[in-house]
Amino acid sequence: MQPGQMAYDRAITVFSPDGRLFQVEYAREAVKRGTTTVGLKFKDGVALIVDKRIASKLIESKSIEKIFQIDEHIGCATSGLVADARVLVDYARMLAQVNKVTYAEKMDIETLVKRLCDFKQNYTQYGGVRPFGTALLVAGVDEQGNHLFETDPSGALVAYKAGSIGAGKNAIMDVFEEEYKEDMSMDEAILLGLKALRKATEETLNTKAVEIGVVKVGERFRRLTEAEVEAYVKKLAA
Repeated sequence: MQPGQMAYDRAITVFSPDGRLFQVEYAREAVKRGTTTVGLKFKDGVALIVDKRIASKLIESKSIEKIFQIDEHIGCATSGLVADARVLVDYARMLAQVNKVTYAEKMDIETLVKRLCDFKQNYTQYGGVRPFGTALLVAGVDEQGNHLFETDPSGALVAYKAGSIGAGKNAIMDVFEEEYKEDMSMDEAILLGLKALRKATEETLNTKAVEIGVVKVGERFRRLTEAEVEAYVKKLAA
């Protein structure tokens, strides 16, 4: 940062002369340093895949949670500050349940994501708070079809056919640009996601460190078991 810019990163409410909010950009840096996370839409659903980065063999891998269920038909994966992500997930769950109680129907994915992003954007406008240092990939299926949204610390949202957040995003997007197809089966989508994850991490995938969540038309969102994940990793290696 240039010396003349130092005064502009002290508060979230101050723009720099070139129109930047440095605290929001710092929050994005926290996401870039986070765990590698990918999401892909396939023919009748959406898959989320995360490399949990287990730093020590003493850690219980199940205690590290990077994929969350928001509602029966919605799940999300996180990258960045995990504690911030938990707050957002709890808020999203509350929105989904309030909608269900009020209207007696499931909340559609885009409305939920927009409400979540409005909440995140509020934390970029007022003094005494900081932006959420996390990004979410939100996956779900509703009457409008399959959806995959990325939310940014600024409160922006983008819909993707296949996307990524966290470390190694550029390498993963290169793989998706070349090999992604819209009519893939669930197995093909998961294997492509694992292939991209392997390229980004440049290491052999550890089955205990990989977490996969899937939501399909007519089915509930679920996280795959360790045995199912191991089967996919072995299939990729073969």
